[in-house]
Amino acid sequence: MLNTEEKQEIEVQLALHGDGRTAGLDALKIVQRHRGWVSDEAIIDIAQVLGLTAAELDSIATFYNLVFRRPVGRHVILVCDSVSCWMMGGTALQKQIAQRLGIEPGCTTPDGRFTLLPTVCLGACDHAPVMMIDDDLHLDIDTANLEHLLDPYR
Repeated sequence: MLNTEEKQEIEVQLALHGDGRTAGLDALKIVQRHRGWVSDEAIIDIAQVLGLTAAELDSIATFYNLVFRRPVGRHVILVCDSVSCWMMGGTALQKQIAQRLGIEPGCTTPDGRFTLLPTVCLGACDHAPVMMIDDDLHLDIDTANLEHLLDPYR
């Protein structure tokens, strides 16, 4: 069930957009900001507020890879695996992060602090390899500076 604050924020977006479909992504982001992810139950509740079916809203949620449909850690690490990042060592970067955290890509650390996810592109190909931790974009990563990037999130 949506809490009062979530429902009010979604209704504001619905009024701004004038249509449930166009407000859908913003509504999903609202719930994710409050809860960390968007459950099946939340999809049903959001869809009801927007005047959509759960299937219609779920199609929006599954299209965008930054809408998390299962629980994630407190900090989500997105490692770009596009061609540019791959050529500049992105695969090694992802392996190094996975080894340091003791998890495989797609998994969350046992303490729930980090989730490591590969992603298609972060839009900073001229600074490859890149990764994003939460909303912070990190550019031109190498093995030396990677060691210090995770520290502020611990």
